[in-house]
Amino acid sequence: MNGALRFLERPAAGEPEGALVLLHGRGADEHDLFPLLDALDPERRLLGITPRGPLALPPGGAHWYRLGGIPTPDPATFFPTFAEAAAFLDSLPVPVDRVVLGGFSQGAVMSWALGLAAGRPRPAAIVALSGFMPQVEGLELDLTALDGYPIAVAHGSHDPVIPVELGRAAAERVRAAGAEVLWRESPLPHTIDPRVLPELQAFVAAAT
Repeated sequence: MNGALRFLERPAAGEPEGALVLLHGRGADEHDLFPLLDALDPERRLLGITPRGPLALPPGGAHWYRLGGIPTPDPATFFPTFAEAAAFLDSLPVPVDRVVLGGFSQGAVMSWALGLAAGRPRPAAIVALSGFMPQVEGLELDLTALDGYPIAVAHGSHDPVIPVELGRAAAERVRAAGAEVLWRESPLPHTIDPRVLPELQAFVAAAT
């Protein structure tokens, strides 16, 4: 795999039927979502990967881009990271169309971008947790040919970091384009609702 990004790997139990790639949020690292690999793929059918964001920014931890506002990541840091992450996905030992790509917060933003960017191969499915669909000049999202495409979106209705309205808007946008959307909203702040995990596990299994 491409060495530009550090990552943790959880091997599949046998020959991998695909891969599950989870991107962490701002200020976390590759260890943060690693436990979710087993939660979402308990039978270990898939190769599990949690990459580390390439940027070290205040207040610490790893980042995928510098904050430029919501929903507008800083282009000067977003695009180099996008290129690194795309190269990383393309270097996996399974094709991108067999990869479930997901993330939390900044990781969800990157999942939307990498999963739907014009000219990029589309992953098997997208899981966007507590994020937003990015608006960056020069980034074109391709929402064509989404009929029946599986996308899971979850968000806390009391999220003080990324308003739930942005999660709702992203889910509605892809639903209007024909995607098969699993939307879950929980009365929680900026976090992952553990009660949603069984549904996400079933979603990942169905997508691969």
